[in-house]
Amino acid sequence: MKPLHRACLASLILALVFSGCLVQPDRHEYASVRRAAFPAPEPGRGTPGGGRLPVPGEPVDVARAVAIALANNPDAAMATERIRRSAAMTAQARAAFMPMVSVYGEYVQGNAPSGYLFKTMDQRLLAPQVNFNDPGWFENWEAGASARVNLFSGGSQWLGYRMARKGEAAARLSRGEVRNTLSATVVEAFYNVLAAGEARDIARQSRDTVDRQLSIMRVRFEGGGALKSDILSLEVREAQAKEDLVRAENSRSLALAALANLLGFSPDTDLVLNQDEPMATDFPEGYEAGLPLALAKRPELAAARLAVERSAMAVDAARAAYLPRVDGQAKVYVDDPNADFNWDRRNWTVGAVVNWELWAGGVRSARVEEARAVLAEMLAGDEKATQGVMLDVKSAYLNLGAARARCPVTRASVAQAEESLRLVKTQYEGGSATVSRYLDAELAAHRARMAAANAFYDRMKARADLARALGLFAPDTEGGLPHE
Repeated sequence: MKPLHRACLASLILALVFSGCLVQPDRHEYASVRRAAFPAPEPGRGTPGGGRLPVPGEPVDVARAVAIALANNPDAAMATERIRRSAAMTAQARAAFMPMVSVYGEYVQGNAPSGYLFKTMDQRLLAPQVNFNDPGWFENWEAGASARVNLFSGGSQWLGYRMARKGEAAARLSRGEVRNTLSATVVEAFYNVLAAGEARDIARQSRDTVDRQLSIMRVRFEGGGALKSDILSLEVREAQAKEDLVRAENSRSLALAALANLLGFSPDTDLVLNQDEPMATDFPEGYEAGLPLALAKRPELAAARLAVERSAMAVDAARAAYLPRVDGQAKVYVDDPNADFNWDRRNWTVGAVVNWELWAGGVRSARVEEARAVLAEMLAGDEKATQGVMLDVKSAYLNLGAARARCPVTRASVAQAEESLRLVKTQYEGGSATVSRYLDAELAAHRARMAAANAFYDRMKARADLARALGLFAPDTEGGLPHE
C-alpha cells in the first residue's frame, strides 16, 4: 500500500474513533453535562457557575445585595448567555459575505463510459485509441479545493446581517430589563427582611411586657389584690403575643430565604444585613418630569422599537426573494488513477452561476404578507409597551406619594398610643384602671409600632419601585445603584 493510501486509511480510522467518542451513551445525560460544565457546588452557595460571588462574611447593605444578585442570579446569567448567542448569530450572518472554501478527496472506480472518459481526460491520460462504447474499467483518485462567494442576493444577506445586529442589541436590552427588574426585586426583598425583623422585635417586646405584667398580677392574686379574671385576661393576651412572635419569626425566615434565593445562594444561607446603609436614589419629583426619563431609559421600550426595525427589515428581506441570486465559484483539482498526483496535470474552473426562481407556488408572496403582519404586530406591541410604561410610572409615583403620606401619620399614631399606654399603665398600677383597659392600650401601642415600621419600609420599597419604573437600574454597566 502506498504511503498516501496508508495516510488516508489512518485518517479514516481516526475519524471513526473520534466520532465514536462523541456519541458515548451517557455523554448528553443531564448529570454528565452538569459535571462537564460546572465544578461541584460548595455547601450553602447555591448553583455553581463562573464569575459568582461567594457568601459574604460581613454584613450586607442593600447596594451589595444588588451587586451579588446581578453576579449570581440565574436570570442574569441567562440574559448574559442570550447576548453571547446573539453575538454568535451576528457572526454567522457576517460570514455570508465571506467566501466559502473547502477541500475534498474522492475515490471512484467502474466501467461507465462517461465516467471513464471524463475522469481519464481530467487525469490527462486519455489513450489515443479508445472504444467510446466499451472503454473498460477505470480507477480514479481526486483531490482538490473549491471556493464560492455570493455576489448578489437582492440585499437579503445584508438585511440578515443588520437584523442580527439588531437582535444582539435587543439581547443587551433584555439583560438591562433583567437588571432593572432584578435590582428592584432584591431591594424589596432586602427591606422585607428588615421589616420582618423589626416586626419580630416589636412582637418580642410586646410579649415580654405582657409576661412581666402577668408575673406581677399573679403575685397580686396570691396576696388577694387581684381577681382571677384579670389573670385569665393577661394569659389570653400572653398567648396572643406569643402567637404574634412566632408568626413574625416565621415571616422573617421566609423573607430571608427569598432574599438568599435572589442572591443565588441556598435558601438556608445565614445572611446578616446592614440596616445603617439605606439605598440612595435620585429621580425627578413628579410624574410629568419623570415620564420622559422613563421613555428614554426603559429597556422594554427600546427593545420594542428594535423589534419594529427588525420587522421592517424582514419585509424587505422577504421581497428580496423575487430577485436573482448570483454566486461566483472556483475549483482546482488533480486526478490520477494511482493517487500519484502531479501538479502539472491540475485542472481548474472559474465562473459565475445565476439562479432566478420565477415561480415558487406563491410562497414568496405569502412570506411577504407574513412579514407585513409581523411588522403591524410589532407596531401595536410598541404602542402597548409605551402605554404600559406610562401607567407603570404613574402608579409608582402615586404609590410613593401615598407611602410618604403614611409615615408622619403613623409616627404621630405611635406617639399618641405610647402616651396613652403610659397614662393607662400609671392608672392601672395605681388601681384606677382595669387590666382590660391596660391590655387594650398595650395592643394599640403594639399595632401602632407595627404600622409605623411597615410605613417606613413601604416608603423605601416604593422609592425602589419608582427607580425601576424610571429604568434607573437598567444601564448595563457595573456602576451600581443611583445615588442622591
